[in-house]
Amino acid sequence: MMWRRNLCVVVVLIAGVFGGELCTVEGRPHRILLDTDVDTDDLLALSYLLKLNRSEFELEAVTISANAWTDAGHSVHHIYDILYMMNRDDIAVGVGGEGGILEDGAILPDVGGYLPIIEQKVSTVGGCRFRQAIPIGQGGRLDKDTNFGVRKSFLPQGCRKYSTFQQPTAQQVMIDKISAGPITVFLIGSHTNFAIFLMNHPHLKKNVEHIYIMGGGVESSTPTGCCPGNGTSACPVSQCGDIGNLFTDYNSNPYAEFNIFGDPFAAYQVFHSGIPVTLVPLDARNTITLSEKLFKAFEQRQDTNEAQYCFQSLKMARDTLFDSNFYSSYFMWDSFTIGLAVSSIMRNSHNQDEQNEFADMKYMNVTVVTSNEPYGISDGSNPFFDGRGKGKCKDGYTAKVIGPDAVCVLVAKKAKPSQGTGSELDRAFYKNFLDVINLAQHTRRFNFTTEFPYYREVFYKPDFRTKKLGKPVIFDMDMSDGDFLALFYLLKVPVQLIDLKAIIVSPTGWANAATIHIVYDLLHMMGRDDIPVGLGDVFTMNQTDPFFPAVGDCKYAKAIPHGSGGFLDSDTLFGFARDLPRSPRRYTAENSESLVLPEILLILN
Repeated sequence: MMWRRNLCVVVVLIAGVFGGELCTVEGRPHRILLDTDVDTDDLLALSYLLKLNRSEFELEAVTISANAWTDAGHSVHHIYDILYMMNRDDIAVGVGGEGGILEDGAILPDVGGYLPIIEQKVSTVGGCRFRQAIPIGQGGRLDKDTNFGVRKSFLPQGCRKYSTFQQPTAQQVMIDKISAGPITVFLIGSHTNFAIFLMNHPHLKKNVEHIYIMGGGVESSTPTGCCPGNGTSACPVSQCGDIGNLFTDYNSNPYAEFNIFGDPFAAYQVFHSGIPVTLVPLDARNTITLSEKLFKAFEQRQDTNEAQYCFQSLKMARDTLFDSNFYSSYFMWDSFTIGLAVSSIMRNSHNQDEQNEFADMKYMNVTVVTSNEPYGISDGSNPFFDGRGKGKCKDGYTAKVIGPDAVCVLVAKKAKPSQGTGSELDRAFYKNFLDVINLAQHTRRFNFTTEFPYYREVFYKPDFRTKKLGKPVIFDMDMSDGDFLALFYLLKVPVQLIDLKAIIVSPTGWANAATIHIVYDLLHMMGRDDIPVGLGDVFTMNQTDPFFPAVGDCKYAKAIPHGSGGFLDSDTLFGFARDLPRSPRRYTAENSESLVLPEILLILN
């Protein structure tokens, strides 16, 4: 097996001989497709990418990884708004799709990527085998779907929106852009969309020049969490030196990283596709925290509105999700990956040693551990919350291996320090990030304060003091389309007959928790900002994990389609939610506790 041990050496030599072919044709920019799960760190990465010189780097498409940290209906509008803000409505956006995988393994067109490949059947209905590791409410999908509430208070709204059966799907966008010619792919979420593309269109692999992946952990040691020797009541023992970062149940799987764990079989397909891969795993991520000095430097340097948006997002994350460990527990995941790729390797692809200014690189033989065969067949080794003791599950582990399953990958091992002396920013990428995000070029085209100086947020509260109010009613809704019709009806009935006192939103049915903003907007349109809205529990009874209550199973929600006719349509109200006036009331991570029914309980009493 000695020849296998020398696999990476052979690849490096071949790259050195034929490296000239890796360069972009002179005068043409690097074409880029970004597949993202629209987490907070993804917003930094996208903003960074949009600020670059378009004569060098041309972002042509964004596809949304819809089975991870955000929900499709909310994330697609978030992307549309960012692109509109940056005057880039030319960039194609793909999400979802109604295709499926048949029992014989045949992959139908337009598989939506809502489910990991092994769970994908003929529809968009399915479970949450891997996604159950991600919190649903505060600290998880609710905060990411709303960007902690910053999104609706900051971003302008353009003309593009999701529309049922008209929204370009992720697969359509990938086919269009990759078939058009040489392109580079960035994967900063789970790999479902791209793996399905590769499995369905292997003849188009030749057009993918390189894949850059943020994910996995090869030889990492997670720095978050306290060890038995230094554990205290303020810092309980957890994740002591784990390879992975699944903080929600590290006892079950201490090996996997979230992006790879989101769909291990898909990641396996991508790594083994034969396309050159550069991996930025936890090994490097652990060496580039969002340090306190960087945070303060960012706070002092917000020269562009997009820099302000990124900083406000980070500040809200710090203030609401983390304790004093924020500066040692929050990392520059995806922005570091983009920066390493575009500012170093892609610009210097003629360098045979593949070194760059931001990270120490090393070729390694790796694979992705997956206990599954495709198409839903499982060996039963990975119910995520299985309580069988630490180390039993390795699904999603990017393991260093030798032998026939090994793939030679260029791996970022450690972030490089700043060059020279006197800088408080001790990583080379820190200064680059601040420089790029604050560039005057490709800056935001809207500023509410300067362009709409007379705009004011108005609360509409009717005066019913002269009217005899009718029967008091509290409306509990799961935000399906039928529920919104019922709400319209209740608001149109004379208050002398029905006095709508409050609304309770139950995010355990046909819509996700962040859809509460549609309720606020509808009430605002109807002049009823006086009606309190309470957010119910994000889990049905007995579905939360006993050890980490922020996560749990989807026993009942898995009966609801993720795509058209299900969550996607409900979370957008079939796209019509974008036509509602914007309410001054909105969910924010800061007021999340006040949404959990205290005022409504007083009404009931």
